[in-house]
Amino acid sequence: MPSDLPVCRRVSTREEMDACFAIRDVVFLREQNVDPAIERDGLDDQCIHYIAEIAGEPVATARARMLGDKVKIERVAVLRTARGTGTGAALMRFLMADLAAEARAAGRHFFLSSQCQAIPFYERLGFRVCSGEYLDADIPHRDMRAEIGEQQGQP
Repeated sequence: MPSDLPVCRRVSTREEMDACFAIRDVVFLREQNVDPAIERDGLDDQCIHYIAEIAGEPVATARARMLGDKVKIERVAVLRTARGTGTGAALMRFLMADLAAEARAAGRHFFLSSQCQAIPFYERLGFRVCSGEYLDADIPHRDMRAEIGEQQGQP
């Protein structure tokens, strides 16, 4: 059904931003017990935020910021009800294509800190592990990178 396909876009309203925060609260604070001071790091106003909806309901979010020679993707969160549906991959592909089209992305690469359990998801989107394992918010992570324009990704 077409209504079950995710609709992805840049956040442009306060209502959409509030929906992003609500998704992050569920995924990071409630499900993963991340300290609220870590999750709300004070950097949201420096980021471009993205949201995905299914049938008009917000179900996934991510943010990105230009940082030195990289475009850092952060706070990728998908509600449990939308996991495994391709929504997270659709949001990531949309975000990467949107940011790659910006002139200020030239000469940069995509970078993210992946929870270790999510590495296969990001590898399917063209990311490669580029660090050893470390703890972030008491969750094992590894850094990953992808060249802008090289990611095709499989669902």
